[in-house]
Formats: sequence, structure tokens, C-alpha cells
Amino acid sequence: MTKKLIRRNEVERVTGLKRSSIYLKIKEGDFPKPIKLGMRAVAWLEADVMQWIESKVTESRGA
Repeated sequence: MTKKLIRRNEVERVTGLKRSSIYLKIKEGDFPKPIKLGMRAVAWLEADVMQWIESKVTESRGA
């Protein structure tokens, strides 16, 4: 299984959320935590972000 890391700009693009909303949701426990890559660089596992999107779709459709 390959694991792909995506940077914040890609997370913003696929979720429609902006930086402040992403970090607020992380703080609230409602978004996957990023993986620290360096002093000032983070990324997310693409699978975690896609799973979060799927959960929001399911939640909004009442399934």
C-alpha cells in the first residue's frame, strides 16, 4: 500500500477549506492531524483527508 503525502494547498483544494478552518478543525478534533516534515513544513496523508471527506458526505446525507 502506497502512502501519499499532500501539502496544505492541496488539502485546501480538495476540501474547499482555507488554512484557518483546517487548523480550527484540527484543534476541535474534527480533522486529521498533519505530519511534521521539518521545522516549518507539514503534510497530510491523502487517505486520511479522503476518509474525512467521505465521512462528511455520509454525515450530510444522513446515512
